[in-house]
Amino acid sequence: MNSLKKGQEIEVVNYEIKTSETNPPTRYNSGSIILAMENAGKLIEEEELREQIKGAGIGTSATRAEIIKKLERIGYIAINTKTQIITPTKKGEVIYDIVNSSMPDMLNPKLTASWEKGLDMVAKKEIEPDVFMGKLENYINAKVNKLVVKW
Repeated sequence: MNSLKKGQEIEVVNYEIKTSETNPPTRYNSGSIILAMENAGKLIEEEELREQIKGAGIGTSATRAEIIKKLERIGYIAINTKTQIITPTKKGEVIYDIVNSSMPDMLNPKLTASWEKGLDMVAKKEIEPDVFMGKLENYINAKVNKLVVKW
C-alpha cells in the first residue's frame, strides 16, 4: 500500500456519509482522577505557569486521595464501591454550576499554577508572605463578594 503525502492529490472513487453518535468521555474512577490531578498542568497553555505546576499538579501526592474522600463525604461526588467510578451528585452539579457562572477561573488549573508560583516566590524571598497573602485575600474577597444569595 502506498502512503499519502501532505498536499498529494488523489482520485476519489466513492464516498458516503456515515450517521453515528459520539460517545461521552469515559468517567473518572478513583485512580484516573488522581492521575488527572497530578497531570493538571498539561491543560495550561502558558509555558511559565505550566512549568510551575508540572511537578506538582493539584494537591500533593499525600493529599489527593483525601481531597477525593472529602468531596465524597460532603456529598459533591458519589463513588461506586464496586467499579470506583466517580459520579457528581446533584449537590455537586449545583456547586459546579454556581462556581462556573460566577468565578469560572476557580475551575481552571491555571489559577492553581499561579498560586503555586506565588508560593514559590515567597519561598525564594522574591515577595513578602504578607504581600502574597494580601493579594490572595483580595482576589478571594472580590470573587466571594460577587456572589449574591437571595432568600
